[in-house]
Amino acid sequence: MTAEEQWRIELDSAVCVGSGLCAGTAPTCFTLDTAGRATAPESPVPASPELLDAAENCPAAAITLRTAEEGKEIFAP
Repeated sequence: MTAEEQWRIELDSAVCVGSGLCAGTAPTCFTLDTAGRATAPESPVPASPELLDAAENCPAAAITLRTAEEGKEIFAP
């Protein structure tokens, strides 16, 4: 991961259980909406270890990360 690398967040809101783990782990990338489901900012976002950690630890496996330019999979549940 480089300092200028950008990732695209794909969030499956249909399977999100609203645990808030993603928002707690990567608060610059995730928030919870009024229904308690995770939301992500418009992509791309800067690559970060916190973002990868949030995706890897999502209890609902609702987060996929891809490179912004090529769409190469970084993490998929």
